[in-house]
Amino acid sequence: MKRVLDVIFSIAAIVILSPLLLLLSAAVLIADGAPVIFRQERIGRGGKRFLICKFRTMKKGVGNVSKKDLQDYESCLIRCGSFLRRTSLDELPQLFNILGGTMSFVGPRPLIPEESEIDEMRSAAGVYSVRPGVTGLAQVSGRDNLSNEEKTAYDSEYVRTQSLRLDLKILCKTVGVVLRRENMTQDSGK
Repeated sequence: MKRVLDVIFSIAAIVILSPLLLLLSAAVLIADGAPVIFRQERIGRGGKRFLICKFRTMKKGVGNVSKKDLQDYESCLIRCGSFLRRTSLDELPQLFNILGGTMSFVGPRPLIPEESEIDEMRSAAGVYSVRPGVTGLAQVSGRDNLSNEEKTAYDSEYVRTQSLRLDLKILCKTVGVVLRRENMTQDSGK
């Protein structure tokens, strides 16, 4: 049932948000040219790797590194990059990941393969038995302020207790977390 709802709601969201998706694509294109979409390898269901889609927020030529690894992070952002990250609008292309079946609206956030410590914890906790999500229990429970152990515990709890009711609760909390910009750093993605 969850997969059916993911497909229905991702199609609806893509149709409804298509003017915004086009506007944001144009903003990225004007700010720094093509490509508009940033694709990054992530770990998904069953430990299989897939390419996550996001609007590109970093200038061309910046390596695939986190914010903490950059000398001058702000100078690496394209003109609209900070806004896209701050508002989480850079995540909208993940609607296509949901439609394609590599992600869900709600589930543990997908890791980059280099995050080996938390990857091992997640494997041991059975977190990879579900599709990764655009948002998840860890994201509404502390997000970037959580340790790897805490994130894994929340992800494991989600896997054990997942339900439509819990997904709706997480989605509602996500709106508040994003609007209030709670517990956010701007480390991930490009």
